[in-house]
Amino acid sequence: MWYLLALGCLFFPSLFILTRRFLQKNFPSLTDVDTVNISVRFVSSVQAVMATFAGFIITSSCKHVMKDRHWISTNYVVFAAPYMAYDIYAMYLSHWFKQKAKHRNGLKSSSTNIVIDFLKKNFLMVLHHSALLFVCFPIIVYYRKGLGDFFLGCLFVAELSTPFVSFAKILKRFRKQNTLLYKVNGVILLVTFILCRILVFPYMYWAYGKQYGIPAHLVPFHIPLHCTLGNAMLMAPQVYWLSLIIGKAGKTVKME
Repeated sequence: MWYLLALGCLFFPSLFILTRRFLQKNFPSLTDVDTVNISVRFVSSVQAVMATFAGFIITSSCKHVMKDRHWISTNYVVFAAPYMAYDIYAMYLSHWFKQKAKHRNGLKSSSTNIVIDFLKKNFLMVLHHSALLFVCFPIIVYYRKGLGDFFLGCLFVAELSTPFVSFAKILKRFRKQNTLLYKVNGVILLVTFILCRILVFPYMYWAYGKQYGIPAHLVPFHIPLHCTLGNAMLMAPQVYWLSLIIGKAGKTVKME
């Protein structure tokens, strides 16, 4: 198992470095901020595609939502765990390069202020990644006793919207908000986000109820309280991010 952790530690930073070097070599007109941002988004999308693919395999293979196992479930969690730490650093690196660009334009800021500003702007994402790494990882690997691979697969599928989020960020960076491509991507992003990051939670309750002959609305009363609380904690930031997506979509419509 630990070799997968080591592989993850090597894979994600290496992919970032190789992507950035490729951009620097083949697109010399891009700034450091651009190459870092695009590289961060590309690695994020690659991880999302792998997680989604793993999730589809797991959910389609597990006929019993609690008892069936699939070897990919825990193995992918171990492999992807380093991504959470890498992504926090990569987001900080992106923020640092932006501040460096401002410094060249006469705006100075100390290293401490850059860190504080980064945490203020990315607090929820840093908290989300830290919780997945330090809370969810040990629970999934050590404490769930091999139960619930199906639900883990459902959570993997939630990553389906991530590539569209990343692509939207890249398009916005290059001021392409008024293009048809940006709008089509936005529609796909909104649909996949609602389906895979919001509706996936009631779907999991429905699947559990179907397995055990319990109405979906009564499932919370038939499972341990910490399961429902955990789902609520995972769903809360998704609802917040959805509100931001809808808000940005509304602004785009008003600009037309």
